[in-house]
Amino acid sequence: MRTAVVLFTRDLRLHDNPALAAACANAERVVPLFVFDPVLAGRSPNRDRFLHQCVADLRALLRDRDSDLVVRQGDPVAETIRLAGEVGAEGVAAAADVSAYARRRERRLLAEGERHELSVRFFPGLTIVDPGVLKPGGGDHYRVFSPYHRAWLAAKWREPVALPKKVPLPSGVAVGRLPAEPAGESPDAARGGETEARQRLRGWIGEVEHYDDGHNDLAGDRTSRLSPYLRFGALSPLEVAHAALGKPAHDPFVRQLCWRDFYYQVAYAFPEIGRKAYRRGATEGWQDDDAGFRRWAEGRTGVPIVDAGMHQLRREGWMHNRARLVTASYLTKDLGIDWRRGQNEFYRWLIDGDLPNNSGNWQWVAGTGNDTRPYRKFNPERQRERYDPDGSYVERYA
Repeated sequence: MRTAVVLFTRDLRLHDNPALAAACANAERVVPLFVFDPVLAGRSPNRDRFLHQCVADLRALLRDRDSDLVVRQGDPVAETIRLAGEVGAEGVAAAADVSAYARRRERRLLAEGERHELSVRFFPGLTIVDPGVLKPGGGDHYRVFSPYHRAWLAAKWREPVALPKKVPLPSGVAVGRLPAEPAGESPDAARGGETEARQRLRGWIGEVEHYDDGHNDLAGDRTSRLSPYLRFGALSPLEVAHAALGKPAHDPFVRQLCWRDFYYQVAYAFPEIGRKAYRRGATEGWQDDDAGFRRWAEGRTGVPIVDAGMHQLRREGWMHNRARLVTASYLTKDLGIDWRRGQNEFYRWLIDGDLPNNSGNWQWVAGTGNDTRPYRKFNPERQRERYDPDGSYVERYA
């Protein structure tokens, strides 16, 4: 075709971007587009800021290739169709997603594309193995991680696509201005963008062989901290996996990437994962304790490791995974407060907060999700003794 629009959503990168690569390979002219959606804005000042930084970096990278990013504000479907009409596009390419909102957006875009005689295609890239591809016998998705992990390891992964040599933007397109960068709330939050993401990946990937021994060390902070970049697609999870596979003792880290895929296929099959208990027959007798919830949210419980985790969350817009488990367990199993309230508090602050992983892990801890031991409880003091024995993490944050 002569002209194609590429709608960026949660794939804010040039490397291993199947939608962008397909458009560049099959169209003479390519119009990259990002639409700031007011429906998704305002849920987290931290994520709003990180998203803006990712979009700004994407525009800069495209300009380095003698192209540009068209920026619009409004309904993504309406703006995509409008831009396609302005540039005379014959097709639209975008990345597939799993949330209920994203899938409604996809259905609307397909319908509007058909109405305007546009070819609309959705491409992989959000996960390593596409949600819905791996299915157990007699089921639509895997409910337990271990058999999914075995199937995931045995699956044929797609090959990463090459960085396009050029993104030939038509002349005369009004690209629009970026809005002002939002302030955010967490002063020490990581900066967004593919440039930052790839620097972090290069700087950390040599530590993969020490991941198994170090990733639970709260004070050591030896996790990758790549999750925000995966959440916004500033990094391809497939590229991260391939980078890790080239290093010794990579299995524990790659297993975590599989957990990410696992929750995406759960959310694909159960879109209400953020609102309803996933496990059939789950008992939900939660306490109505507003004061207890506020003390937990503000890091004033008096339990040092819990308070440290919540202070790290507010300061950095991120929390160590071990601390996430401990703080979530304390809210649901010690205070007896609804996991949804905790999930929403995390959503407010986390720059890596997304539906599949945030909701899936909260339900796992609360005993309403995929955990085969729903009554599991994390004892805060034992967790501190084991993972912060000298108190460095608590001292740093609480």
